[in-house]
Amino acid sequence: MRFFETPLEGAWIIEEEPVVDERGRFARTFCMREYAERKLEVCFVQHSTSHSRLKGTLRGMHFQRGVHAEVKIVKCLRGAIWDVVVDLRPGSPTFCQSFGLELSRANSRQLDIPRGLAHGFLTLTGDAGVQYLISNFYDSKSSSGFSYEDPAFGIQWPFSPAVVSDRDRSWPRFEVVGGGER
Repeated sequence: MRFFETPLEGAWIIEEEPVVDERGRFARTFCMREYAERKLEVCFVQHSTSHSRLKGTLRGMHFQRGVHAEVKIVKCLRGAIWDVVVDLRPGSPTFCQSFGLELSRANSRQLDIPRGLAHGFLTLTGDAGVQYLISNFYDSKSSSGFSYEDPAFGIQWPFSPAVVSDRDRSWPRFEVVGGGER
């Protein structure tokens, strides 16, 4: 595996190094030793998937608060998505900055997202499947989000979403209050 730092402190792009032969391909997608060498999370207590039928489906921007904050590793298993993270850590040098990249079945990239970053994505194709490795158990009371259109972050989506859930459409704008978020 190859690890590349992103513009947001602590977030990493991980690329496979496949072995290809007449049978097809084989690649590692996780190695505890290689993650630990970079001081990245190695314990993932929940593994989840999502499936979006239509191109232009938006999911986000989501995060867990407090002790339920999560590290996520996100990978697109089918189709393609524009994956976005936003740094919500008040003491971080990249606080309130966003970063996006394409994750697809074709490029086999993963994004390692540290605690304190919000996450969302827009499907670039129909029939998009996404896998998440998650370091903490989901807690509905700690679940939060903000508007995917929030001008505070300047997220550059490749095109306007066509499908957004009522929940994701109703998230408020992000506000910094007394050194933390609302």
